[in-house]
Amino acid sequence: MSEATYDVVAIGNAIVDILSQSDDEFIVEQGMTKGSMALMFSPADADALYAKMGPGREVSGGSAANTVAGMAAMGAKCGFIGQVADDQLGEVFAHDIRAAGVDFGTAARAGDPSTARCLIFVTPDGQRTMNTFLGASQFLPASALDLDLIAAGAILYLEGYLWDPEEPRAAMRKAIEVARAHGRKVAFTLSDIFCISRHGGDFRQLIADGLIDILFANENELLALCEHEDFESAVAHIHGKVPVLVVTRSEKGAIALVGTERVSVPAEPIAKVVDTTGAGDLFAAGFLFGQARGLGTEASLKLGAICAAEIIQHYGARPECDLKALVEAKLG
Repeated sequence: MSEATYDVVAIGNAIVDILSQSDDEFIVEQGMTKGSMALMFSPADADALYAKMGPGREVSGGSAANTVAGMAAMGAKCGFIGQVADDQLGEVFAHDIRAAGVDFGTAARAGDPSTARCLIFVTPDGQRTMNTFLGASQFLPASALDLDLIAAGAILYLEGYLWDPEEPRAAMRKAIEVARAHGRKVAFTLSDIFCISRHGGDFRQLIADGLIDILFANENELLALCEHEDFESAVAHIHGKVPVLVVTRSEKGAIALVGTERVSVPAEPIAKVVDTTGAGDLFAAGFLFGQARGLGTEASLKLGAICAAEIIQHYGARPECDLKALVEAKLG
């Protein structure tokens, strides 16, 4: 087995987020479920909802892309595979992720549909309600995978959001095969209860087949995956089925189970939650960075908490401060 030259290679939706402040009344009026993600299946639906948004700002996003952008900001070497269209938003996404220091070489797709966009409504309590038009991102074929890049990554990181469309689902299964053939680890984030409701059976089978080395979930996602109502019983259900389980619990902090070891850390204290978009993505960035640098479970969790705290204090899911300096100051 050759030595890995990348810390993490991620495959995910290549999305540009459009964020706007909103209120609970608007969320209800539009039939949204606050704090969740819903798919929009046509450009017309996306355009109609966009027309109802207040003033917004565009920030490149996508769950796995946010994670590797955060890791790169701390000094990790990362790559990303995701499909954009040959349009303005595609150029924005490609520029932003490369500028973040992440290797990105997936060729843009000609013609319709357009690059994916996520319309995010942020309420005064900082909760984000997402409405995603997957656009070109759902047409990532296995033929677009950079197999050498995947083989070179110590960890292959996959997002549950991208499991929904058939073509990228097949691409991710191919990527898992490549990573496994080269002795690499596979990390998977459940992403959202929406994804579990549609593909929970697939996710459980991946775990049962021993294909997931590191599983990321928040508390509600873990309950949905395990079909339990009690947190501790859900933890007991999944314990031992994956080598590493990481569960975020919002203001209650996070836990990780690694073999027989169980570690918990509190949430980082902050002045105010502004926008929770990307909190889980940046938590994963911190944890994976710690693992890539050979840090212990507790230190990796602490890094995750630090990164998540930074991201929820401003709009958008990409770091705005010097993340490397921040974690060095916090950890000493």
